[in-house]
Amino acid sequence: DPERALEKDAPLLFPDHGSNLALAESIGPDVAPLKDAEVVVNQRIVNQRLAPVPMEPGAILARPDGASKLTLWLGTQDPFGARADLAQVLGMSTTNLRVIAPDVGGGFGAKGDAYPEHAVAAAAALRLGRPVRWLETRSENLVNMVHGRNQIQYASLGATFDGRITGFEFRIVADVGAYPAVAAWLPRYTLEMASSTYDIPRIKGSFESVATNTTPCGPYRGAGRPEAIQMIERMMDLLATELGIDPVAIRRRNLIKPFRASHRTATGAVYDSGDYDAALTRALEVSDHARWIAERDSRRSVNNVSSIGVGVSTYVEVTVGKTPLHDFGSVEVLDDGRIRAMAGGSSQGQGHQTTFAQIVSDRFDVPIERVEVVQADTEVVPRGGGTFASRTIQLVGSSIFEAADAVIRQARELAAGILEATALDIVIFSGVGLGVAGSPDSVITWADLADAAAAVGTKLAREMDRDQGEATYPFGAHVAVVEVDTETGSTRLLALAAVDDCGSILNPMLVKGQQHGGIAQGAGQALWEHARFDEHGYPLTGNLVTYHVPAATDLPSFIVSNTITPTQHNPLGAKGIGEAGTLGSTPAIHSAVIDALAPFGIRHLDMPLTPDRIWEAISAAR
Repeated sequence: DPERALEKDAPLLFPDHGSNLALAESIGPDVAPLKDAEVVVNQRIVNQRLAPVPMEPGAILARPDGASKLTLWLGTQDPFGARADLAQVLGMSTTNLRVIAPDVGGGFGAKGDAYPEHAVAAAAALRLGRPVRWLETRSENLVNMVHGRNQIQYASLGATFDGRITGFEFRIVADVGAYPAVAAWLPRYTLEMASSTYDIPRIKGSFESVATNTTPCGPYRGAGRPEAIQMIERMMDLLATELGIDPVAIRRRNLIKPFRASHRTATGAVYDSGDYDAALTRALEVSDHARWIAERDSRRSVNNVSSIGVGVSTYVEVTVGKTPLHDFGSVEVLDDGRIRAMAGGSSQGQGHQTTFAQIVSDRFDVPIERVEVVQADTEVVPRGGGTFASRTIQLVGSSIFEAADAVIRQARELAAGILEATALDIVIFSGVGLGVAGSPDSVITWADLADAAAAVGTKLAREMDRDQGEATYPFGAHVAVVEVDTETGSTRLLALAAVDDCGSILNPMLVKGQQHGGIAQGAGQALWEHARFDEHGYPLTGNLVTYHVPAATDLPSFIVSNTITPTQHNPLGAKGIGEAGTLGSTPAIHSAVIDALAPFGIRHLDMPLTPDRIWEAISAAR
């Protein structure tokens, strides 16, 4: 219990440290943020501990190459980071350690770091002089791979009687598990994003990251941002109930007005661009919100055992992580005329290689089949920052975009010299190469241009590490509809509509895939998932019988849509979409369930909203 671990007489996990407190920080003004409030709502909110449950658990194959070299095939989101960490542990030079990340069955943040088992397998391979493989079982994965979320939040939201927010104050106790690492500072994101889409004049918040004798925590799809959105959205619903104002109306009353340059929040976040009302309006339209409200009210009028609930949420998140705000990308024209792009990111199923190929195909005006994408191999790709925080398309993609344009400029100069023309007269001839504008007979193929470059001792190639300089802030709005059986407490998700704005969309199908996957995981937190331990620290959810993840049959076909508000921070205008679904869906579904229980006077329940929890609340209310 993290709150018990903070008490003065609590046993210490690390006696030399003197307490179980790993990190504590706060933000906000000296003046009390609630001093001008005409009404204040207070709530203790639990963002429960979750297990990432990737399709593939932890895995490594280590093969020695001679006495001092080692090749690792590793399920990781960050091959270069894993190489650096493992080389240090093994006492090796990074030049003698090759890390390849093949197709990885999901990561969600939990495969961002190297694990002790990786080092053990690598050391055993070196010691034995033969390949060693380690593969987690599902039960091992559920207690070994870092967990996520796991915050207790004490929140107070102040407003005027007409529903305008005057201030927000909160305290967070974050259980970061037995070995605090990156998890200790993830609540910084919760502090930063506490304002969400709302124009809140004063915000004061703090967090305490606490070590406990449980599985260590770490980043999990959203990493501190879903916790912030869940907190403020829950408080918005409580405020709406307290004041008797429609939940949509109270949100609209407090949304930040549309902006295209920047907006600074009371927490210090500088949003790049946003039109939050447009996303909410679109979500209400595509979800058929008015029809569901009518259906809900109709059932209530006849006192139906099956109760309908409708929930809404808005969100804004921060992507790319704090550092670095750049990543590697390169483009080269090969001697056979194909174009090779190298990427510093490492895909775990997001389809990055498809998008990178699209970028190059578009810039060179060649068929996508003529583009080769290389990634996730530390011996072939010179460097990379890893894939996390919805950063890869905007950072790596922008580097590839600008490298492609640089190569085209280089090729134009070369073609101009060969054709005795000016570079301004050289244009791309679709699918072929470069030539003089209006003169198809002058075209030099990409293969011939590569040969010409080689003849003068150079390559048609360029590397980029484009520094974006600033984070981006995707946003959106979700609407959820649930049906609750008030006699059993069972809940069925009837509909969920998501409108997510990730800036410019390069590949609509891949964006939709990210939306669907994120929504499913967000629904899992709202209704089913909870990694639990007993009072002695013994895990109670060590398999997929006791840890409940949603199956396809538990979920409806989601309605996904987009608004498009490009960022000014990169040439693609892209913001990131990987984590959006987990930010918007969880509070919308939570809101819908509480709405279904409103006739019983129930104003709040903590997640997961399981049948037993709902049934007990209804029974107590009756």
